[in-house]
Amino acid sequence: MTIDQHNETAFKEQALVLRTLGHPVRLRIVVGLSGRCSCVKEIWECLGLPQAVVSQHLKVMKENGILDARREGTRVCYSLRNPRLAEMVKLLPLDC
Repeated sequence: MTIDQHNETAFKEQALVLRTLGHPVRLRIVVGLSGRCSCVKEIWECLGLPQAVVSQHLKVMKENGILDARREGTRVCYSLRNPRLAEMVKLLPLDC
C-alpha cells in the first residue's frame, strides 16, 4: 500500500483531531455541543469545572480546528466546526 504526500498530510491532520479529543474534558465538551451552540458560562456550569479550566480546553480545541467561536455581544459561543464529530462520539461506549 502506498500513501501519497497529500494523503499523509490528511492523516496527520486527522491524528491531531483525535489527539485533541483524547482528553476526557474535551470529549465531554464535544458531547455537550453536539447539535448546538453554547457560551463558555453554559459549558463550565454544565461540566462543573472552573471557568479557567474550560476556557483553556476550548482554546486548544479551537486552535486545532474542532470548534468555531462567534461573539454575541459580551458572550462567546462555541459550536462544532464539523458536525460529523458528534456522530463519531456517538460510536463510543459512553453513558451520555
